[in-house]
Amino acid sequence: MILGLLLLLWSVGWGWGVSQIARSQVDRGVLDRPHIGTVDPIPERFRAGQQLYLEHCATCHVGIPPAVLPTETWRELLLDEEHYGTRVEVLPSPQIYIVWDYLQTFSRPKRSAEETIPYRLEYSTYFQALHPEVEVPRPIDIKQCGTCHPNAVEFDFRSLVRR
Repeated sequence: MILGLLLLLWSVGWGWGVSQIARSQVDRGVLDRPHIGTVDPIPERFRAGQQLYLEHCATCHVGIPPAVLPTETWRELLLDEEHYGTRVEVLPSPQIYIVWDYLQTFSRPKRSAEETIPYRLEYSTYFQALHPEVEVPRPIDIKQCGTCHPNAVEFDFRSLVRR
């Protein structure tokens, strides 16, 4: 009985210690910050990448949140000089690495090896998952994002038009 009680106390102490270590690893500032009007609060480490992304990619069109397309799509887009039929310059080093760090951190890999890399939103399973039961006109034009997301030009996709 005493051995069982000691084992229980040891287990509780061990679990508490591990939880304290894990809690100290969390960027507490991210959890305490108020809503900043973007897709999600971005830890300080990735803010330069987000800012560079928006400066270079959201000046011609609405900035697409990284989570909407798989990581593989972002890799290809960053290296593509023919951006959807428009000639663009590939970001110079080190800017491309800073943007890549941001995009790969906040995007997701393809769901399976058989899945093709989607270069359009309508083919992205992530876009579809983020828009359940939403009738999105086809083909999707990112200029239409503001129809449902009135603050999309400010990279705020949380604000929605009430219907």
